[in-house]
Amino acid sequence: MTPSRRPAVKAWRLRGHLKETCGHPDGVSPAFGSCRNPHCLRSMRKMLAAVSRVLSGAAQKPANRVLVASRNFANDATFEIKKCDLHRLEEGPPVTTVLTREDGLKYYRMMQTVRRMELKADQLYKQKIIRGFCHLCDGQEACCVGLEAGINPTDHLITAYRAHGFTFTRGLSVREILAELTGRKGGCAKGKGGSMHMYAKNFYGGNGIVGAQGQIFEAYNMAALWKLPCIFICENNRYGMGTSVERAAASTDYFKRGDFIPGLRVDGMDILCVREATRFAAAYCRSGKGPILMELQTYRYHGHSMSDPGVSYRTREEIQEVRSKSDPIMLLKDRMVNSNLASVEELKEIDVEVRKEIEDAAQFATADPEPPLEELGYHIYSSDPPFEVRGANQWIKFKSVS
Repeated sequence: MTPSRRPAVKAWRLRGHLKETCGHPDGVSPAFGSCRNPHCLRSMRKMLAAVSRVLSGAAQKPANRVLVASRNFANDATFEIKKCDLHRLEEGPPVTTVLTREDGLKYYRMMQTVRRMELKADQLYKQKIIRGFCHLCDGQEACCVGLEAGINPTDHLITAYRAHGFTFTRGLSVREILAELTGRKGGCAKGKGGSMHMYAKNFYGGNGIVGAQGQIFEAYNMAALWKLPCIFICENNRYGMGTSVERAAASTDYFKRGDFIPGLRVDGMDILCVREATRFAAAYCRSGKGPILMELQTYRYHGHSMSDPGVSYRTREEIQEVRSKSDPIMLLKDRMVNSNLASVEELKEIDVEVRKEIEDAAQFATADPEPPLEELGYHIYSSDPPFEVRGANQWIKFKSVS
């Protein structure tokens, strides 16, 4: 064990020092500890005190921390990723990518945080602390974390209703997200938005217009006409509410739905694949070529919303098979461990830290006060109300005051 090896090295060095300073006239050092020379005894006491301090320090550290600190990890590793299907593109994202240890640990922590945050939201909803709409994204963590890894903080992101993970990756804290879900003042929208309406700088969460309503094709057309630098993203988790894609669409090649817009079909369970595809799409848009469409093939573990058990239109065996073979967090974990980018002990330590962060955030989200009733009327208008009625401004209470 490493904790016992370090003190042994220290003791050996002190023992050598003891022999050198004992100073016997015959030049022969006695057996360790048997000499009665006063100088020798003082040296031995110092040595024992040093050993005690080292042992005490090692005992105070978790064994896994000592093991992780003593191990040499690789700085980066190269991985093969699944080739994307292409539409109206001659070449696509690379099929190999480099993952640094720093990025790998960051991605792992972020995905674990999103997973644990969603599981805590599930618990709070079942305790009736969270009310109203609530759409969870556990299983789809590679989409939000991988997308953020491929764009800039200054880029704008607009989501559909399953927005919790994107809210976190855009920079909001777990405390702000859970407090918003519980309707508290400390929420990112002061408790007034809830699950479907979370906002941050350059982030617009929970847009109610979804692709199934038809407006998406109008958006495709206008974006292509004006060559807008826009990435359209379809998170294809196989089901639209309770209807499978095979039952809903004659063609499930959603990455081709833009027709005249180029498209990519991406493995949405692999964070590295999502990251590289996003980088490719962003570079395409920034070059002035216009919009591009990405279909992320992913899977949600929960039902459509909290009112949907998620097993009436799919089997439990199907869900378990995806968990066991394609879980995005386990895929990243296996890659990092097998490539010596991290150890199992180090990743377990991250898991413990994430769980504590989630628990602390949940305590805040349940203890923080609810906003006062008059808060409902604030932030309707950005400046002055737009008009007056018969000389009396009945909308004054809706003026932004904070």
